Amino acid sequence: MANKVALVTGSSKGLGRAIALDLAKDGYDLVINYARSRSKAEEVAAEIEKMGQKALLIKANVGDVKKIKEMFAQIRDTYGRLDVLVNNAASGVERPAMELEDRHWDWTMNINSRALLFCAQEAAKLMEENGGGKIVSLSSLGSIRYIENYTAVGVSKAALEALTRYLAVELAPSICVNAVSGGVLNTDALKSFPNREALLEDARKHTPAGRMVEVEDMVNAVRFLISDEAFMIRGQTIIVDGGRSLLLI
Repeated sequence: MANKVALVTGSSKGLGRAIALDLAKDGYDLVINYARSRSKAEEVAAEIEKMGQKALLIKANVGDVKKIKEMFAQIRDTYGRLDVLVNNAASGVERPAMELEDRHWDWTMNINSRALLFCAQEAAKLMEENGGGKIVSLSSLGSIRYIENYTAVGVSKAALEALTRYLAVELAPSICVNAVSGGVLNTDALKSFPNREALLEDARKHTPAGRMVEVEDMVNAVRFLISDEAFMIRGQTIIVDGGRSLLLI
């Protein structure tokens, strides 16, 4: 029987990379999706192959529906199946609402929320051929709380969480759909924030759990939602923030 296959979008670095490596440890063959850095994607693939698993590299901007369809055609040709989709790729323009331009809005919404819809449509076709699967998206607290300069990204993540609920119902019972929303993570993605240091300092000082969220905390939550133990969890956004959002008004 063929190994189970997982696609992690935006998996050449950061959280996506960590999730892909964790899935490989659990025996999955991987699809490593990236938009720019092939060298980093190749490094991830090499680590996966050292574990004895296969890794298919696909360059695709998931904000482009044509590229999404081409990516899933490659997955079908190479593996012939898909069991897990981790919708991780994200981007966005960090500006106040009154400084956003239409191109900023379109770019952010296309990658952060539109991609989930059209990736899920293609993923569901492959999953249903093999009895079902799991879809997990990555969100953030900006979907439900105000974060400075985060308007476009926050709204795109709110749309992602709403779409998670709709997909969970429409793809049931064979496909489980959920999301994980994290607190501040000290990854490369945070470097684009003009208020990066303030966010990190707040997380260090004011997280009830006593420390800020780490990448492994997010990986653990994704792993759980992919597991059989989470079968009855549908359309939910699990917040992994050490309790920080409980203190926000």
